[in-house]
Amino acid sequence: DPLANLIERTNKYLLDLRLAHWISQKQYEQLRIKSNEAQLAHLYYLPKAHKPGTPLRPIVSASNTTVTSEFEVIKKLYRWSTRHLRQETLLCTIDVVDLYTMIPQTEGVLAIKKMLNYLKIKEIGGLKAETIIRLSRFVIKNNYFSYDGQYYHQIRGGAMGSPLPLTIANCYMFFLERDIVKQITNGGGFYLRYIDDIFITINWPRRHLYKQIDR
Repeated sequence: DPLANLIERTNKYLLDLRLAHWISQKQYEQLRIKSNEAQLAHLYYLPKAHKPGTPLRPIVSASNTTVTSEFEVIKKLYRWSTRHLRQETLLCTIDVVDLYTMIPQTEGVLAIKKMLNYLKIKEIGGLKAETIIRLSRFVIKNNYFSYDGQYYHQIRGGAMGSPLPLTIANCYMFFLERDIVKQITNGGGFYLRYIDDIFITINWPRRHLYKQIDR
């Protein structure tokens, strides 16, 4: 069971950050792990009933699920449709396969750094941007979980169910999709993404849309 060692290494890393003045004493006390309150994440599966063959979605229990307001999406789509909807309008849905595990860990942390720079954010909640990057790197490199009595260390991507990979995925996709979003928006289209699910409406020939996506 790697839990005890993980707690020890985490607290040591936080103490090193404290001694190097990357975080304050208060932040150290808030972030340090209490052994009597910590437990190792565990892996379980949810069936994807809407897909052929009912594949399983691996979930590592580490956080609550994030939801969004469907009503806001419908309002945006309705406003777009009143101006642009035609008989030849294309409605396109895209699923990014294995997004959480597809993103290399180093590139994922760099995506967070790039987003902080893009938004000109120097500090969040009293944590400096560089400290956030250091903590993100430590977390993504130290993802352990149990399954069927065995213990595993994830070395590629992040775990679905953990909060950090969600942030990484959104930052990574933001920069990856910028060109196609610009193309579709300039063409009078509508582009919407929720994590790994993409919805596009556009008045383009189908071949042109496929070409832009493949780029």
